[in-house]
Amino acid sequence: MKRRDHADLGAALFVLGLGVVAAWQASVVPVSPLYGQVGPKAVPYVVAAGLVLLGGLLTASALRGGWSRDIEELQEATPTNWRALGLLLAGLLANVALIGPFGFTAAATVQFALVAAAFGSRAHLRNLVIAFVVSLSAYALFVKLLGVNIGAGVVEALVFGAPE
Repeated sequence: MKRRDHADLGAALFVLGLGVVAAWQASVVPVSPLYGQVGPKAVPYVVAAGLVLLGGLLTASALRGGWSRDIEELQEATPTNWRALGLLLAGLLANVALIGPFGFTAAATVQFALVAAAFGSRAHLRNLVIAFVVSLSAYALFVKLLGVNIGAGVVEALVFGAPE
């Protein structure tokens, strides 16, 4: 095995180990007898299973020669798109900066539009409209139906009224 293949195998085994740790931690989550069939362990077990599956596939790939070579060839063929990376970073920073003063919907709308632009979309107005509808729907789902506060702001106050 080459040095690069050892790195691939190490990364694969790390992901596999992470999945095993996630499964172990999911198994010790306390469950109230009030839960029917799907309780608080369901999602952690799904995540753990996904990590174990991914770790297993990565391990098999590493033992067959690794994936680093493919990544190196791809990097040589396609240069880094710094504009796209900058727009992605701007989207993350915008969300962090806007969610406190303006709320979830405004922050998520701006982030969505910047990420769409990073992926090459030029229909900025359409992106903003879709982002607004999806973000406001997500807010309504989390806050109004699930009772989880994800950050009310200006838009939420206008649409749903003053926070309770």
